[in-house]
Amino acid sequence: MIRWLAALLTAAVLAGAAQASPVSTGHLTAELVAQTQGVAPGQTTHVALRQTIQPGWHTYWKNAGDSGQPTQIKWTLPAGWTAGDFTWPTPRRLPVGPLVNYGYEGEVLLPVAVTAPADAKPGETVILDADAAFLVCKEICVPEDAKLQIALSVTNGPAPKDPTWGGPIDKVLAGAPKPAGLSAVFEKRPAGVVLAVTGPALKGAEVHDVYFYPLDSNLIDHAKPQPIERGPGGLTLTLTPGYAFQAPTPPRAMAGVLSVDDKAYEIAASPGAPPASAAGLGPPTSRAAAGANLGLVSAAVFAFLGGLILNLMPCVFPVLAMKAASLAAHGGREQALARRHGLAFGAGVLITFLVLAGALIGLKAAGQAIGWGFQLQSPPVVAALALLMLAIALDLSGVFEVGTSLQGVGSGLAGRGGLLGDMFTGALAVVVAAPCTAPFMGAALGWALTQPPAAALAVFLALAAGFAAPMVLVTFWPGLLGRLPKPGPWMDVFRKALAFPMYGAAAWLVWVLTLQAGPTALARILVAAIVLALAAWLAGAAQRRAAAGGRPRALGGAAAALAAAALAGVVWPAYAETPAVGASATASAEAASEAYSPERLAALRAEGRPVFVNYTAAWCVSCQVNDRVVISTKPVVEAMKKGNVAYLKADWTKRDPVIAADLARFGRAGVPLYLVYGADGGEPVILPAILTQGAVLGALDAAAKGR
Repeated sequence: MIRWLAALLTAAVLAGAAQASPVSTGHLTAELVAQTQGVAPGQTTHVALRQTIQPGWHTYWKNAGDSGQPTQIKWTLPAGWTAGDFTWPTPRRLPVGPLVNYGYEGEVLLPVAVTAPADAKPGETVILDADAAFLVCKEICVPEDAKLQIALSVTNGPAPKDPTWGGPIDKVLAGAPKPAGLSAVFEKRPAGVVLAVTGPALKGAEVHDVYFYPLDSNLIDHAKPQPIERGPGGLTLTLTPGYAFQAPTPPRAMAGVLSVDDKAYEIAASPGAPPASAAGLGPPTSRAAAGANLGLVSAAVFAFLGGLILNLMPCVFPVLAMKAASLAAHGGREQALARRHGLAFGAGVLITFLVLAGALIGLKAAGQAIGWGFQLQSPPVVAALALLMLAIALDLSGVFEVGTSLQGVGSGLAGRGGLLGDMFTGALAVVVAAPCTAPFMGAALGWALTQPPAAALAVFLALAAGFAAPMVLVTFWPGLLGRLPKPGPWMDVFRKALAFPMYGAAAWLVWVLTLQAGPTALARILVAAIVLALAAWLAGAAQRRAAAGGRPRALGGAAAALAAAALAGVVWPAYAETPAVGASATASAEAASEAYSPERLAALRAEGRPVFVNYTAAWCVSCQVNDRVVISTKPVVEAMKKGNVAYLKADWTKRDPVIAADLARFGRAGVPLYLVYGADGGEPVILPAILTQGAVLGALDAAAKGR
């Protein structure tokens, strides 16, 4: 009897979970709905996050555009069950003032593939829990959350479609953007970035509404129009470049969704000249732009020439200078040893090029939008390389030694690191050469990445041979080696002088890191650099103690632990963060602001100063529009200065209970909120959510005059 009651109670609980009511978050209603009435062991079904959004409000696509934040979901699943990522339907363009965002209005289904384990027991019912987070925007933006749940039964065979949601989910999956065998290239021109897309899906079709939705929010100016030209083999779009094209290293790829009327395609464009078939643009104007017309032999020759010239690029100089110092140590007296060192350097170059080429080819085949230099597009890799350059510079400066004792530095430099050290030098030279693209390289690599793996690897091998050839050939040229100065005390001075290009390389990499990961990364990498420098100093102390006959283990252990800590700091996931979109870098003026706190506001009011308080967030589109077109304009900035108005920014980008309480006190659930406190005290004036310059200037003038 008790078992029967327990079973009945369990069934009632599961039935209640399966029919769990949708959750209202405030401005939308969310629920989980299933594609099928269950799932068989080892099989996959789709569970969709359904949003029913209030009229006038919207949520965001995976790239929100100029501002915003995509919908997120975090699953809590039974053991063995797995859930994939959202399948994102093609978004809509959502213009707000001078900005454009990408997202959804009304009802939207975001399907997720859910797979049952092979040992799932037919007849059982499992509960899938999820925490969903939304940014819902209209004139203001409100972060909202929902705890959701759905029950799925495990069936003996394939489960039938859910009569209510099976069809709609199938429709979303069928209409979601997918690869369609399209080829895409892009080229920066004075008129903008030309994106050319060709392929069978676009041949001969009459198109009306075409738009490119990039995955990277920094690639283009989303608010600018995208003129198109039609050609027999495809089409071209002229895009206004975004922040990414202002960086020292231009983008190596452009990935996104090409929406063509009622269809949408995933594309991954690589640098290259648009073909004439895309829109009648005519033939390339130079051989370097004609990569598509190259054959294997021509591409290999171009790659070899590009590799030779790559040795002259400034990013490679510090590493090659270090190798030159090693060759100078031979002084022409040990030609056989010099040749072995040269071959070891060449082997390091060839192996590293082939590893990078294999990874690049494999990732592109998997659909990743990457190109030459992809490893330096990763902030953790850039940070680690910056520390490596610093470590090499400290070694060259004599803080510690790698492969030699601190005694006899001049004579020992020749054997520094051995053959493995030379291979490492070759590998390092390849890695730091990635930001550079020498003449002839672009055409060769562009051709290679459109070819089968064997042909692509052959081109990369030719590039590696060209890059390694000068250093290797020098070691096989007895006359040139004989002209090198003999080893002596000068080498210690030369070695320490070479430390400074390495310090420069480290500084350059730190600068690149701040462009990729924002100002927070600067503090992190500087702390890691200090820790690494301390580790190097302790390592040098351990070596000196060992040379004097002491026991260096404690110092050596401390140095190793600190070096590991420095490295752990640079691979921390926080480096993957990118600078916030919508920063005021392009504003025409910049008002001097302070961070908001209730204490600071009270102190300013006690002084009798008027105060303008801006409750804002990086993801708030209205906030960014108001800042660009009103607050950060010259008349408003001058009015603040003239009226001695204090400007406080209450940043709600990350949740802050103090700011949330303030918003609630003024009857607001989200940002923006603008308050102007007068010089005579009293309650603040609340400005509209959508600002105008006249309204702000009038409020500031009244506040300064105590009215």
